[in-house]
Amino acid sequence: MLLRTLLIRNGQILSLDQLTRELWGENPPVRARASIHVYVSQLRKILNQFSRNDGVITTRTPGYVLNLGHDELDLELFLALSEKGRMQMGMHRYTAAAQTLTEALRLWREPVQATSYEGPIIREFANWAEELRVECLEMLARSLLAANETSEAVRILYSLISEYPLREKFHAFLMEALSLSGRRADALEVYQAARNQIRAELGLEPCRFLQETHEYILHDRLDNLSVIRARRDRVAQARTA
Repeated sequence: MLLRTLLIRNGQILSLDQLTRELWGENPPVRARASIHVYVSQLRKILNQFSRNDGVITTRTPGYVLNLGHDELDLELFLALSEKGRMQMGMHRYTAAAQTLTEALRLWREPVQATSYEGPIIREFANWAEELRVECLEMLARSLLAANETSEAVRILYSLISEYPLREKFHAFLMEALSLSGRRADALEVYQAARNQIRAELGLEPCRFLQETHEYILHDRLDNLSVIRARRDRVAQARTA
């Protein structure tokens, strides 16, 4: 946990109070600070063997700071690849974007479950990192859809709605991908299942975007799907510009 915390705040000083709270919460042991000093000493010995920098962890009042180069962290590479994929999508280079985003996602070992951690620093990071992963998966699905790689888009979108069943846009994207794959009946079933779950759990009707997608598929107006897809992508790009 100490290593995770230092990695998350790479290049930033973490006080002994922050580290104590992260490791033990509100009820630290009597010798918490002494234990942290021992843990840091052990980590130094390990990290100095593998890092390109000397003195990876340094003592800085009021605590410690870990100094790894950005090129030594998978997270930094993931962020760079994700942004590159976003730019390629903006230039309508969807096949290239799909390749870039796939490369970014290979850096992930598994989803980060924020509920597994009690410390505020790790928990906040876990929530942020998970949103990054989901956003990258969404962009990959959209890129594949735009590149007419619908079967792979369908697989990704089914996994997303299984993880996040109340995120309506994932259902809409899946319906579009299924419809473009010639699976119109399956697309309509996705809508009914989503609508039933949203009504049961939230007491609401599906959002306008999801309803529009349903109407276009129901009346076999697939051309309209490409129009709203383009509109959706323009809005998304404007928000991230």
